[in-house]
Amino acid sequence: MDKTKILFVCLGNICRSPSAEAVMKAIVKKAGMADSFEIDSAGIIGYHAGEPADQRMQRHALQRDIHLTSISRAVKSPGDFEYFDYIIGMDDQNMNDLFELCPSEDYSAKISKMTDYCTSHSNTSVPDPYYGGAAGFELVLDILEDACQGLLDSIKNE
Repeated sequence: MDKTKILFVCLGNICRSPSAEAVMKAIVKKAGMADSFEIDSAGIIGYHAGEPADQRMQRHALQRDIHLTSISRAVKSPGDFEYFDYIIGMDDQNMNDLFELCPSEDYSAKISKMTDYCTSHSNTSVPDPYYGGAAGFELVLDILEDACQGLLDSIKNE
């Protein structure tokens, strides 16, 4: 059976999308489904390419036993659009950028917004915590835990 391939995307791939990648990996592992998924993250821009996740984001995630191990990279078009089954943006600007990068209408159905999968949070985007304080990093993780569980449930129901 082919693995379900998911790519999480934010602007720079150092806070939100690597956190989504790590949260989703933790959720599928807990569900005993890790072997059924390939999960990655990328940024719209490659400014931070080759760097680990933001240290503050890593610290907040570790408090929840979530390990951010990814290394930043930029979205590759057309490769990522051809390869991944789900390409998930964190906010409206990421969504607009993904649709612009999308090489063909055939792949646009793979693109969705992270908060579309939330079941208990009403946020319409995953806010960028980069310039804020501790509460912003915690909010990101709260939203991602909700949305990633919702995404897994959605995939299982397909």
